[in-house]
Amino acid sequence: MLRLAMIILWPSFLIAIVAEGCFFSLFDPHELLFIGGHFELPAIAGYTIGFFFFWVFCALASMLTYYLAVVPDDHQPF
Repeated sequence: MLRLAMIILWPSFLIAIVAEGCFFSLFDPHELLFIGGHFELPAIAGYTIGFFFFWVFCALASMLTYYLAVVPDDHQPF
């Protein structure tokens, strides 16, 4: 189970680093609108929240990829 978690979490961690770097090189956390208002937290908090958002999103994509890779092809429909 730990191996499966690392297969999913490690690549998503690396891609989240790249995604955060690209996103926050274009946008300042203080300029983002968050549910109708501006982001009132320090910039480091915005970077942290953004990183975990990207990490979760990439982990979901990795889980879907892993699931599609291990599903057997010989499944016959009705």
